[in-house]
Amino acid sequence: MKTFALIGAAGYIAPRHLRAIKDTNNQLVTAFDKFDAVGVMDSYFPEADFFTEFERFDRHIDKIRREGNSIDYLSICSPNYLHDAHIRFGLRNGANVICEKPLVLNPWNIEGLAEMEQETGKRVNNILQLRLHPSLISLKNRISSGPADKIYDLDLAYITCRGKWYNISWKGDPAKSGGIATNIGVHFFDMLTWVFGKVKQNQVHLREENTAAGYLELERARVRWFLSTEYESLPEGIKLANKRTYRSLQIEGEEIEFSDGFTDLHTKSYEQILAGSGFGLDQAYSSINIVHHIRNARLTQLSGDFHPLIKDRRHQIGMEDNISLEQLLGTNYELASTSLPNAGRGE
Repeated sequence: MKTFALIGAAGYIAPRHLRAIKDTNNQLVTAFDKFDAVGVMDSYFPEADFFTEFERFDRHIDKIRREGNSIDYLSICSPNYLHDAHIRFGLRNGANVICEKPLVLNPWNIEGLAEMEQETGKRVNNILQLRLHPSLISLKNRISSGPADKIYDLDLAYITCRGKWYNISWKGDPAKSGGIATNIGVHFFDMLTWVFGKVKQNQVHLREENTAAGYLELERARVRWFLSTEYESLPEGIKLANKRTYRSLQIEGEEIEFSDGFTDLHTKSYEQILAGSGFGLDQAYSSINIVHHIRNARLTQLSGDFHPLIKDRRHQIGMEDNISLEQLLGTNYELASTSLPNAGRGE
């Protein structure tokens, strides 16, 4: 039995980690969150110590370490911008780390963590659960066994509607969340590079507070992508069905269904990590590089290959196809063609 500590116990994703620790027959001994709405812990580890002040949590971790009872793993479910600091906290205290996506906000943060892994002898594991989804594993096997020179055409769309609270919370602050592409899209970009290879080109067509879209050219795929948390972005058919989430991955016009099968993927992730085969820093680098570029790139002129939901969005507000992107958004964006720069290791 391994011992765990958890940072971010009141967060949305924390119950999946609590369940995974329980399902793998391990023990949560202590947890931290600045908010105290953590009654969910009663369903899993009611005897675990809990702190709402990080300083007291830090002291407690140090105390049990000095008593010879160091925690084996620190699980991190905190806001995105705190991941790097919390990972370092875990490594310094002699724990292996399991961190939610995105691992960090900037690619160079990964370099520093790699140095700390070498210094401490501990390992950082990233939750990249789409790599464990049966439908996507089948897709990867299909692509790997297909013609080696074939380049696939893909359309990826993910719209998950959020209320007004979203932009008021840390998730609505790009400095804390990394922006829309990082917050809700990073695991899709990881999946795409895992299946279709390295990035050759990365264009950003649209970047608003709650919506982003662009074009990603990979070694074996051309991908038009669209991400949003706005209800207005939903296709009309989804609205008529009174649904607030739309997830679509089309390859050469064929829909790849992966809406179901998510409930136990965190447990599968923990099983792999405990077996020594989790997804480490190197696996996280590509997707972090992609979303960092999306967050900072100059926008590309909206012409040629762009996601059809951008066109649908125009028609919904009564605009013709030749209306410029500046007119569509009502914002004076600087438009220029761009591609992904060489950032060292990885892409």
